[in-house]
Amino acid sequence: MKTQSPPNNSLSRRTPYHFKHQVQPLTAVNRVVVPPMASATADSHGFVTTATVAHYRRLAESGAGIVFVEYSYVHSSGRSEAQQLAIDSDNKLPGLSEIARAIHAAGARAGIQLVHAGGKSTTELTSGPLLAPSPIAVPAKDRAFEVPAEMSTEQVALYQKWFVESAGRAERAGFDIVELHAAHGYGLNQWLSPLTNQRSDRYGDGHQGRARMLVEILGQIRATCGVGQLLAVRLPGQEHSHGGLSPSDVAGLVRELEHARLVDLIDVSSGLGGWRRPEGRVGEGYLVPDAAKLKRTTALPVIGVGGIESGEYIDHALSQGWLDFAAIGRAILKDPAAWRAGVLP
Repeated sequence: MKTQSPPNNSLSRRTPYHFKHQVQPLTAVNRVVVPPMASATADSHGFVTTATVAHYRRLAESGAGIVFVEYSYVHSSGRSEAQQLAIDSDNKLPGLSEIARAIHAAGARAGIQLVHAGGKSTTELTSGPLLAPSPIAVPAKDRAFEVPAEMSTEQVALYQKWFVESAGRAERAGFDIVELHAAHGYGLNQWLSPLTNQRSDRYGDGHQGRARMLVEILGQIRATCGVGQLLAVRLPGQEHSHGGLSPSDVAGLVRELEHARLVDLIDVSSGLGGWRRPEGRVGEGYLVPDAAKLKRTTALPVIGVGGIESGEYIDHALSQGWLDFAAIGRAILKDPAAWRAGVLP
């Protein structure tokens, strides 16, 4: 996808987006998103610190329409960093609420990403066995992960409960969007991928079985929080690994989620290989081709990501219909206020 200069009157990156199917109207003031990015500012128990609040107040200075809070673990067995944010208990609510208020004060919609790392962690961090769909180490180019324990039927029920309860906390903390992290090789991605889910029960054995965990969790969250809560899911556009999720696999899953009205927003990223640039992808928007392919198959709004750093690229991608929102990570993290001054009015 080659970028060209947008017309002088192009204001697409400044155009608001009105989410549909909500009890209360909800609008993002523009199509720019700050994606979830680990800040390592939480304390050792996952509590918000003053540094965490300051970090998100700073990111909101970017003028983005949506600011996502980093991946927050739903249970200590799914922790993957020493200073990772948590949403695993009600005593985390005061700090999380303070972050949501700081983002809202800047005029942005506040989102938070929920995660269970599954096999993409260490037993040192989780203080117990790694829990995953199958006893298969998560494949990665840059490190060797431990072999996790296969989750039992009883553990599956607990796993779902952790996500549902955490989504309820996010709603009570005042977040507009709750996103499930099913990409980058973390737990829900492990359930979706044929490379890491080789179960023979109802949560494996084919595409429908591997998708069942995510579908059931979203269904329970929707039943608990209602249609007034915006739900998003971050998915790989494809696995970029031989034998992994294909674009058609992901498109089929999104059609299922859309038909059941389980999600309101699709965030397209990468899979088991992590967030890094896939081999052969160059330039701005290196994952946008995957988002564009998926967008042709769904009416749901789509977030595209991957090294996007200029307003010109955002305008062009929007005008071409490749995406509905552009996620800007490193360029905003470097200097949010300067990015806003250079790109947004």
